[in-house]
Amino acid sequence: MAKTNRRQAQLTRRRLRVRKRITGVPERPRLRVYRSLKHIYAQVIDDTSGRTVASASSVSLKIAGGNVDAAKAVGKALAEKAKEHSVEQVSFDRGGLQYHGRVKALADAAREAGLQF
Repeated sequence: MAKTNRRQAQLTRRRLRVRKRITGVPERPRLRVYRSLKHIYAQVIDDTSGRTVASASSVSLKIAGGNVDAAKAVGKALAEKAKEHSVEQVSFDRGGLQYHGRVKALADAAREAGLQF
């Protein structure tokens, strides 16, 4: 198995392991983070109804690059959009990624903007 295929398979296993334990309900939806090489994306999802309550990304904010500063801006924007829909508490789904760098910056910015994890 090629090195990239093995890493992708490991990431998929970690994602599924996390998703077994974290579920978004209307009172406490799931904040899901996706990180690509160029951008960072985040959604607040209600899994019972299967709908996205709020979303933000470095693409939608027209921020060049997916660095830590972009992650902070995405976290702040997502928290503001979630508050518009009266969401105060979320379950954080890091998507199998390490809680470090861009993922941590996004989470910290969302907390500072008023979301409770």
